[in-house]
Amino acid sequence: MNIAFNKYQGAGNDFIIIDNRNGKFNPDDSKLINRLCDRRFGIGADGLILISAHPKADFEMKYFNSDGKIGSMCGNGGRCTAHFADKYKIAGKKQKFIAFDGLHEAEVKKDVVRLQMSDVNEYKIIDGSYFLNTGSPHYVVFTRDIDKINVNEEGSRLRWSSKFAPGGTNVNFVEVHKTGLYLRTFERGVEEETLACGTGVTASAIASVLAGHFDTGSVSVKARGGNLKVDFAVKNNKVTNVWLTGPATFVFEGII
Repeated sequence: MNIAFNKYQGAGNDFIIIDNRNGKFNPDDSKLINRLCDRRFGIGADGLILISAHPKADFEMKYFNSDGKIGSMCGNGGRCTAHFADKYKIAGKKQKFIAFDGLHEAEVKKDVVRLQMSDVNEYKIIDGSYFLNTGSPHYVVFTRDIDKINVNEEGSRLRWSSKFAPGGTNVNFVEVHKTGLYLRTFERGVEEETLACGTGVTASAIASVLAGHFDTGSVSVKARGGNLKVDFAVKNNKVTNVWLTGPATFVFEGII
């Protein structure tokens, strides 16, 4: 079978995107998904995204981690998918789509995409750090000198901690600056540090306001692969109207 695909990246977080509205690609074929994401034997990506038809939205986005297993919400993947959907006229500049955690809205302006994320109604403080779900579970650790941290080693240890059993968690190491945050993320499913993580950027921005580092719900975040911004409102520890904004870049297309 020949598979047509696009390769996209959002702040260095890269994805294979496939229009699967004809249903020819089997989403249960985890071995194939894993091989396509392999950087030596396949196309190479942090994850794979299938676009399917949906009766109540412009489309449905199904995200798979590079290990081949179905993933939860992916913020940068969602932004890249919105750009792809506009490019191929699957949806317009303003669109609505279904993802793992429900309905999302997106706005495409050239190569910048603004994506509405899930509300956050609760969070926990575990060992002095913040644990919250922004479509995917994230543990946010505020620290200093994060360039000296072994993110793969320390991130893996926390990712598999019994405190987050059975599903585990993504882990974010965050350094606070006057103008915003500097972030490094260990991403579950990829099982290593990625250059950016949209739900991790969102979780870290929200945690920075909950922790009192910033008063405003507009937080700039520098990930290793690029810069993003998170806008939101906080009232009575409830977080609403969450929007993630950043680049969504087409890299190449092909047939495999």
